Amino acid sequence: MTAPWRWIPPLEAEGALQMALDDWLLDLALAGGPPVLRLYGWSRPTLSLGFHQRHLESHWPALAASGRLALVRRPSGGRAVLHEPGQAGLTYALVQRPAQADRARAYADACRWLQRAFRELGQPLSLGRAAPRAASAVQRPSCFATSTAADLVQASGAKRIGSAQLWRRGQLLQHGSLLLAPSEPLWREVFGAAPPPLQPLDLGTGDLILLLRRCAEQELCGGELREQPLTGEEWAAVEARAARYCWPAAGASLESSAAEATSPLATIARAT
Repeated sequence: MTAPWRWIPPLEAEGALQMALDDWLLDLALAGGPPVLRLYGWSRPTLSLGFHQRHLESHWPALAASGRLALVRRPSGGRAVLHEPGQAGLTYALVQRPAQADRARAYADACRWLQRAFRELGQPLSLGRAAPRAASAVQRPSCFATSTAADLVQASGAKRIGSAQLWRRGQLLQHGSLLLAPSEPLWREVFGAAPPPLQPLDLGTGDLILLLRRCAEQELCGGELREQPLTGEEWAAVEARAARYCWPAAGASLESSAAEATSPLATIARAT
């Protein structure tokens, strides 16, 4: 019997702290903790980079140095995602031990609750398609510039949700970005292009969170989510590892563990 899922109430915080929390929850699960789902926001404009992403656009460090945005590393793979505070978007993270190790299937299974929520909103989403090898060889720096089998797209092909995975000894961290109302000027400043043309939603972020939680209970968690905020001791453990997700100074790179697989199978291009 699967343990009840833990629900951590939504919170808005700096990007490095959010990434540290996702990574800490994965370690907690490995130590015997329950599966977890959470939704969260970003306290300032932030560009999160995939763990293995080494190519940066030349103007990104300058934007960070000027205070226009923050740069952080994610524990998962993929390409750059622009996160904005307020109503522009929402991020989810789930930690569980999937019943099967097939990563393409794990993506599909872990996205059903998202698909149900948007279906109820009258905006059905389908899984994207894996790019051909020739196309995936030339990847754009923005996660939302293309879609893959790890993503959820509208009927028009516009990408609404991009996800990425980190597997650690059979436990899965999957987190992703839901675009709601992204700022076109900021997107053009960062990526030189407009955000995906998405249908507007007819509800606010608070109501969307309630809908997503209910759909997760029905499609992902097998029952009611048990609300459990972080304790002071847990916050201290998270804060202790936040520095590792700040963008390294002077071009330094983060070291990865050979024991960890930070993206889906080779047939799924790295994307968040």
